[in-house]
Amino acid sequence: MAKTILIVDDTRSILAVMKTVLKVAGYNILTASDGVEGMAILNRGEKVDLVITDLNMPNMDGIEFIWEIRKLEDHAYTPICMLTTENEQERLEDGESVSTDAWITKPIQPNRVLNIVNKILPP
Repeated sequence: MAKTILIVDDTRSILAVMKTVLKVAGYNILTASDGVEGMAILNRGEKVDLVITDLNMPNMDGIEFIWEIRKLEDHAYTPICMLTTENEQERLEDGESVSTDAWITKPIQPNRVLNIVNKILPP
């Protein structure tokens, strides 16, 4: 049975690229445009094996979204990848303590995305 990945990003082109890359690799994909939509998906009981979230989004940013995910009993240990630019990644690594399993940097490099996701969710 294919694993399900929730991708949360406010940029349509990023969502489209990530969805295509991961769908071709055999994953089921759910998408949301911000943390509020992402939480709605998780709260309605969708089985999600991995969350990939952008850092900067309207309504609920990636950090707040991760904190909210960790409060959910069913998703307290769900793997999470943070999608950032290199500058954002450096800032987070230096200052914020965020519970993530991996970082995916923009611009999106399909092979790198697949390598990271396949390590977390082996096919």
